[in-house]
Amino acid sequence: MINPTNVANVESVLSQIRQYQSQAADGVNINPTPGLASGPTGVSGFADSIKGALQEVNATQQTSKSMRTAYERGDDIPLTDVVMQIQKSSLAFEATLQIRNKVLKAYEEIMNMPV
Repeated sequence: MINPTNVANVESVLSQIRQYQSQAADGVNINPTPGLASGPTGVSGFADSIKGALQEVNATQQTSKSMRTAYERGDDIPLTDVVMQIQKSSLAFEATLQIRNKVLKAYEEIMNMPV
């Protein structure tokens, strides 16, 4: 039987994904983690943004691991919540890898430019 809370969680994630897709199509700067791009003066460094993003991915992976372990122990956690958290973790990690690959490719192109 589907728990209404789980359906609400799924709908929430889907609506957030649709919102990000529409913002990306419009060319709007997407900042899914509030506080990363704003420091005390409203401006943050690139290194701080990267560090914050990696910490968010790490936190997502840790949450996924703890939920999976709790489910395996037999705690009262719905399987759908565990699967959703694992998928979020996987998606965050894959996005991080894609960004890393793009940054490395850009760096290599810059280094190969004639001076």
